Amino acid sequence: MNNIDIAKTYIQAVQTGDQATLGRLISPEVVWHQPGHNQFSGTHQGMAVVGPMLGKMMEVSQGTFAITRADHYMANGDWVAITIEFAGQANGITLKQPGVDLIRIEDGKIAEVRLFSSDQVQEDLFWGR
Repeated sequence: MNNIDIAKTYIQAVQTGDQATLGRLISPEVVWHQPGHNQFSGTHQGMAVVGPMLGKMMEVSQGTFAITRADHYMANGDWVAITIEFAGQANGITLKQPGVDLIRIEDGKIAEVRLFSSDQVQEDLFWGR
């Protein structure tokens, strides 16, 4: 699989909750950069940390948080940028906004993830402190 195919498979696995595929695609040593100033913000290292964080995000959003669209996939070397829309409900806020997921692929696995939100203030309120 080329990097675009890996990115598409990753997004589809996120959208369908396919944990087995995510486990195969994401490096155990992944570096995850969660933006903003909320309880999940910061750089998180390794699936042992990232996995429970993603689970807690689903708990906070009562399972509503989702990538609702993935429109464009653009590769530049090891990096793939994906324009997305994400949505969910938490803390009295209905979130729906565009963003960009930037993933670095190394040896066929996702080694690094950087996320970008179009309205970080709203996303911070959504996730809470």
